[in-house]
Amino acid sequence: MISRRAFLAAASAAVLMLGTPLASAQDRSITVFAAASMKNALDDVNAAFTRQTGIKVVASYAASSALVRQLESGAPADVFVSADVPWMDHAEKNKLVKADTRVDLLGNKLVLIAPADSKVSEVRIGKGLDLVKLLGDGRLVTGDVKAVPVGRYARTALENLGLWTAVEPRMAMAENVRAALLLVARGEAPLGIVYETDAKVEPKVKVVGTFPDGSHPPVTYPVAATTQAKAEAAAYLAFLRSQAAKAIFERYGFSFLVKSTT
Repeated sequence: MISRRAFLAAASAAVLMLGTPLASAQDRSITVFAAASMKNALDDVNAAFTRQTGIKVVASYAASSALVRQLESGAPADVFVSADVPWMDHAEKNKLVKADTRVDLLGNKLVLIAPADSKVSEVRIGKGLDLVKLLGDGRLVTGDVKAVPVGRYARTALENLGLWTAVEPRMAMAENVRAALLLVARGEAPLGIVYETDAKVEPKVKVVGTFPDGSHPPVTYPVAATTQAKAEAAAYLAFLRSQAAKAIFERYGFSFLVKSTT
């Protein structure tokens, strides 16, 4: 006959075993590493996804370069969204993401911004533009041109338009595009180069010019599941391609590069 102590021990073990799947079902979540410029739009997309699926999304926003370094250091994440193709290429090459889940999700535009109360009005960005004169005593701020996607797009555009050499000594580098946006919004920099969607969510700045498409590689946001992704990441990637997500992204000014699903 089984002793009372053995019975209670067996019963306790059974409760623990039964409780584990239930707890995991209730606490389902994924972590998304995403480019800083996506914050407002992706926060809304994530909320919609959670309402539909019950899966919580924990989002971490930073420069794509910083996020890749975190992944390389072993930081746990299920999905990575980059603000340019090269950083996603780097992640794929180093087996940080699953290549078969990768897709170019969104597009954006590169713009020149000024504080909302600036005397600088509409600027036609092209060869011969005197950016140094427009800057006065201030600096042109953007992301780090050696690593941050917006900075790399900006440098390429300025080089292709023949403006880089003159303006390089007047450049100020920020850790990500939102940091650059904030410096202009505060009036600490007279001009900045950010994405069109960033300018759209900040009332204290105005767009004074748009860089010609051919002056830099298309601003593209690839997305992929990481190699350590939970099963729930598949549902999230599918939702990003949905009509509901498309409507949110387009409301914030992104272009949708994939065929949407229902």
